[in-house]
Amino acid sequence: MFTGPSVLELQDVPEPLVAGDEVLVHVRSAGICGSELHGVRIPGFRTPPLIMGHEFAGVTDGGDPVIVNPILSCAECDLCRDGLRHVCRQRRIIGVHRAGGFAERVAVPASALRPLPDGMSWTEAALVEPAANAMHAWNLAGAPSGARVAVLGCGPIGLLCLLTARAGAAARVDVTDLSPGRAAEALRLGADGAAAALDGEYDVIFDAVGSAGTRAQSVGHQRPGGVAVWLGLAEQDPGFDAAGLVRGEKQVLGSFAYSDEEFAAAALRLGEWDLGWADRYPLSAGAEVFTALMNGAAHPVKALLTP
Repeated sequence: MFTGPSVLELQDVPEPLVAGDEVLVHVRSAGICGSELHGVRIPGFRTPPLIMGHEFAGVTDGGDPVIVNPILSCAECDLCRDGLRHVCRQRRIIGVHRAGGFAERVAVPASALRPLPDGMSWTEAALVEPAANAMHAWNLAGAPSGARVAVLGCGPIGLLCLLTARAGAAARVDVTDLSPGRAAEALRLGADGAAAALDGEYDVIFDAVGSAGTRAQSVGHQRPGGVAVWLGLAEQDPGFDAAGLVRGEKQVLGSFAYSDEEFAAAALRLGEWDLGWADRYPLSAGAEVFTALMNGAAHPVKALLTP
């Protein structure tokens, strides 16, 4: 339970109330997202008290294994009709605007449930949501085969951007991270180079951190006519050289969430990837693990809570 700025607590709470259009889901695995770490430190988008958790999967009361797509939309506006449900002006997110998956049980609108593919593990199921984010960013970039790609940040989203770029036939993928351990993990997964900061030019740069410094790097190290895709949400400050953006005819694209098609595609792709960087912890240890990550711990790279 997110109870106040920088405070997570394990609490016993009443059983969730299940409305007529909802299904009770018994959670089997829920991932801690970097956006939650930042959101707890500086509340705003998320308001305590709140049961967070938007990356999760479980079993319905009827015994059906499901993955939850946490984005809820109006389904009627111009954006929803155009397949842009994830940026619906009235969107709400499970685990952000209503109780989420850091619990034993959660009430979920039936429209958010997706069947668990045959043979998919609960670890893979909880990573579908972040993998869909990486896939969406790759699609937004429109990177051609043979592109020179850089990924800023080797947290879960950064590693998934690396794996997506490798699957997308990038010619070279370099990564940056201040943690030697996370940089080494990226090299193990196929990065061509890893350093604390970028050097040289790239066709496409994914910023999975979202600080003023990484945003500045993403613009400064684009080739003229290149593209940066921003996924990270660490800070509000843009930090980049706007004049250099104009003179180099560079692009910066914001990437938020994913389409329904990308969510489904991510579920099919995950089985091909090495996910050994995701570690599982009991829900009872959730507040402790979350707090350590929020305070800068580099390990685990990805924590999954298992009620």
